[in-house]
Amino acid sequence: VNGRALEDFLDWEFLTADDQFVLRAGQPDGEEIEYDIERPEGVPMGVTLEPPRIRRCGNRCDFCFVDGLPEGLRDTLYIRDDDYRLSFRYGNFATLTNLKPKDIERILEYRLSPLYVSVHATDPVIRRRILRNPEAPDVLEQLRTFAAGGIRFHTQIVLQPGVNDGLVLERSLADLFALGEPALSAAVVPVGLTSFSKVQLTREPTPEECRAAADVVHRFADRALAERGRRWVHGSDELYLDAGLPLPPAEWYQDFEQVENGVGSVRYLEQRIAESGPLPDLTGRRMAVLTGTAMSRLMPAVLQPLGESTGAAFEL
Repeated sequence: VNGRALEDFLDWEFLTADDQFVLRAGQPDGEEIEYDIERPEGVPMGVTLEPPRIRRCGNRCDFCFVDGLPEGLRDTLYIRDDDYRLSFRYGNFATLTNLKPKDIERILEYRLSPLYVSVHATDPVIRRRILRNPEAPDVLEQLRTFAAGGIRFHTQIVLQPGVNDGLVLERSLADLFALGEPALSAAVVPVGLTSFSKVQLTREPTPEECRAAADVVHRFADRALAERGRRWVHGSDELYLDAGLPLPPAEWYQDFEQVENGVGSVRYLEQRIAESGPLPDLTGRRMAVLTGTAMSRLMPAVLQPLGESTGAAFEL
């Protein structure tokens, strides 16, 4: 397109965004045809691209959720993706440890914003220990480069007890907050493990450790609210559950920026139910609700107003 070779869907989408461009296509027989394209705004090209080859993760985190899966599931569940393109398009969290210079140039040129970045720790030594990747670059330098280029980003810290909690957590949040407006949000999520995880190498935080992390989150949230008018940092719902603390109210989460990361998801669900308008009359109906053990502690509070407004008997 306009003399530039296409690498993937990003090139196609950004280079063909203009209403006029030159498209050169190679045919199967080797012939090349050049088209002068003029397209009214909003009219699709009608072109289907091959799916991109997913960038694989080069880290080996002790708490990797792929390692927490049992054997025998479908093959795609075992793909360790760490792809900045999927971070931009779908909100997947990426560590940015596999970026090449040309990737950084593309992110800046195409203004791929916002990105979703797994930081875990801003101290390079501790972060390399968490990622089990001695080649991992300094994430703060990367984020400063992006911030200077107008790129914004959401961040997360997966809390690994004894590694990146306590003073390390405080330093990481302070470093991220110091990046200013480009750092849109931060989430603190406790490590979640299954019996298939590397339980000999790591563990889930205790209730006391979760309460300590929640205290750090609230102190930084109060500071951010006072200085910038928004709380900026949040604990995931699981952090409060594991700490034995009540969830903050819905207004705490403001725009629910990381709801897909389990941050405020319960309050978001309650809010959506409350705003859904008139619900059907289900008087006399019995409704079975199936949920996991973690959410089972919170579902009664979600189901009670539903029962009152519909007349149904919800059985958890």
